[in-house]
Amino acid sequence: MIPLSVLDLSPVPDGSDAGQALRNSLDLARHAEALGYARYWMAEHHNMPGIASAATAVALAHVAAGTSRIRIGAGGVMLPNHAPLLIAEQFGTLAALHPGRVDLGLGRAPGSDQITARAMRRNLAGDADDFPRDVMELMAYFRPVQPGQAVQAVPGAGLAVPVWILGSSTFGAQLAAALGLPYAFASHFAPAQMAEAVQVYRAQFRPSEQLAAPHVMLGVNIFAAETDAEARFLFSSLQQAFINLRTGRPGKLPPPVPDFDAGLDPYARAMLDNALSCSIVGGPETVRSGLKDFIARTGADELMVTAQIFDHTARRRSFAILAEAHGEMAKAA
Repeated sequence: MIPLSVLDLSPVPDGSDAGQALRNSLDLARHAEALGYARYWMAEHHNMPGIASAATAVALAHVAAGTSRIRIGAGGVMLPNHAPLLIAEQFGTLAALHPGRVDLGLGRAPGSDQITARAMRRNLAGDADDFPRDVMELMAYFRPVQPGQAVQAVPGAGLAVPVWILGSSTFGAQLAAALGLPYAFASHFAPAQMAEAVQVYRAQFRPSEQLAAPHVMLGVNIFAAETDAEARFLFSSLQQAFINLRTGRPGKLPPPVPDFDAGLDPYARAMLDNALSCSIVGGPETVRSGLKDFIARTGADELMVTAQIFDHTARRRSFAILAEAHGEMAKAA
């Protein structure tokens, strides 16, 4: 069976705050480690009241210090927001403290709106079109220092932190293939070009020192509960949050509501059907069947699972049900 990993946006539910969200993230990371998940990644988003992982390297330090085996990483850092040297130093520091456990996923989106992007960068002179050059500069900082090298990452130099390319289009697929890097596709919220991007990446991949063969990780929303009805109830929090975001009203993660689908207008229903099509929602048997079908349909080498569930206990239970289903499928295989 292919590995399962966790993508955590450190959700801030209505009535809670960022501190509790980050404490919940550490608790979930420990839970995922005990359940056998391969990686625990956190994502960079800004100006979003419902997401507490904006300072991604800081949040990862919190999680890494409280776990011992699971790989931790960024899924991802939005590189246009940062100088490559600073990210090399941040993740070099994490790798120095937690050897062999750190991944660095890089994306070229701002992870925010344009006003917020300007607030972070002061100007937009350096934009996403510089992304390939910035990725190569960043990777160079993780190599051993060369004679006469004027600028080095300390910590970072010589630590060979594995770099991933994240994307939701064929642009990232082409870059990951050209550089010989693993590729993670954001199919959990932008699945439209998933099949095309995976095909491009596999067809154009060139081996590198980091990776001998292509490796595709796909994002998928998995909401698992004791019954299909309960899982659909939990899923309504994400559905509400997504509609709020797409209509310019980002906020904290809403509590679930019963029969949310019944009240959707045609526009909202179509938007959710398109954006969240890579979702598996249900009880143990539904999850097992959905997982098997998704892997067979996509040919993924790894799945990055996310679950924006309002109640932390229910979120823990969702990942436990998934881990059990995954283990049963591994035994059968």
